[in-house]
Amino acid sequence: QKCHGILRLIEPCSHVLEVNFPLQRDNGTYEMITGYRAQHSHHRSPCKGGIRYSMDVSQDEVKALAALMTYKCACVDVPFGGGKGGIRIDHKAYSDNELESITRRFAIELAKKGFLGPSIDVPAPDMGTSEREMAWIADTYASTVGYQDLNASACITGKPINQGGIHGRTSATGRGVFHGLENFINEAQYMPMIGN
Repeated sequence: QKCHGILRLIEPCSHVLEVNFPLQRDNGTYEMITGYRAQHSHHRSPCKGGIRYSMDVSQDEVKALAALMTYKCACVDVPFGGGKGGIRIDHKAYSDNELESITRRFAIELAKKGFLGPSIDVPAPDMGTSEREMAWIADTYASTVGYQDLNASACITGKPINQGGIHGRTSATGRGVFHGLENFINEAQYMPMIGN
């Protein structure tokens, strides 16, 4: 009973935001852009999780990925709640100017609703985004909602080194996979499990 109660408590997302805003393309046409941000848990703050640009982004996807972030942080005792966000676009179909407009507008929408900021919700790069987009988000936050916040640049991770980022961030995921495999291979009790 107690276990089922706990599972029911940790299943739903605390907050989910959907934003829709217009984009004027370089050719003068307009289209609507849809983005999402889910904050699964505030049991430990801030919420932490990436922002992705993909045609597969949906409300259900960001809610599920935010929940996974909560569980991953809890498993390794990292003091963050889980969050995840995304914009439903094919980033390769847009110019750099259009991507900057989309990213900056999304950042403003998140910040206005309390889904972006140091100690609140700190996104990172994910599929289809990089340090460039993170720099745009940090700059947008610092020059708008966070203009009086001394720690405004802490609203996002994955920034370029020259804008407060850290060395090793780009290769961190691959390095983690390498060390995981290395530990597995070097542990004699696991090797018989993989077969001949």
